[in-house]
Amino acid sequence: MIMTRAEARTYYEYYSKLVDKLMAAKLALVSSGAKSYIVDDVTLTRFDIDKLSADLDDAIKKKAMYEALMNGRKARKAVGVIPRDI
Repeated sequence: MIMTRAEARTYYEYYSKLVDKLMAAKLALVSSGAKSYIVDDVTLTRFDIDKLSADLDDAIKKKAMYEALMNGRKARKAVGVIPRDI
């Protein structure tokens, strides 16, 4: 399936807002001493920080992917790393 630039922009804006919301939730839970934080009808606690970090990383990667598609580049994908001894 080929994605148009308009579709890529829509997804980019969605993930941009998602990154902002997840970052605010993480900062609130870590720094302000809040016991819970609500993001779009989902209540997060300090026990959810690991999942929140994983979701934030995924959202940042998808945001970068759609930004690359918007600008006419292919999304970068890491296939594998070959370790070499010098």
